[in-house]
Amino acid sequence: MYHIDVFISHSWTYSEHYEKLCEWIFDKLWQVNGMPLGFNDQSVPKDDPIHHAQTTRALEDAILHRIDVSDVVVVPTGIYSSYSKWISKEIKGATAKNRPILGVDPWGQQRRSSVVVTAAAKIVGWNSQSVIKGIWELRRQH
Repeated sequence: MYHIDVFISHSWTYSEHYEKLCEWIFDKLWQVNGMPLGFNDQSVPKDDPIHHAQTTRALEDAILHRIDVSDVVVVPTGIYSSYSKWISKEIKGATAKNRPILGVDPWGQQRRSSVVVTAAAKIVGWNSQSVIKGIWELRRQH
């Protein structure tokens, strides 16, 4: 099995996108060209925050560490991403750590975050197969 560490950048306010991406990526068994893929979640979900960080800087360092150990960073392109301080920090961290970013257009989204679009190595539509294929392609290229 080929293991891929994935960090999903998201806004806790818009957690439905994160939850659907997690369901697609981590709750199913995937294969690409007959090769089984195992995905490890490096994200920070709302129901399991980083408790040991006592300061904003410590929290940022802990999040950046999770990005550093990830192979691919996934970011929904929803316009709210342009206004999230933490998503911007996570995108900057991924770029600094040379981690490829997969932008995912949420279903029915009319506008995209220019911050995500500019940083993304690849953008895919809102379906599980496109997301998995995008992660796999970015991981192979990197």
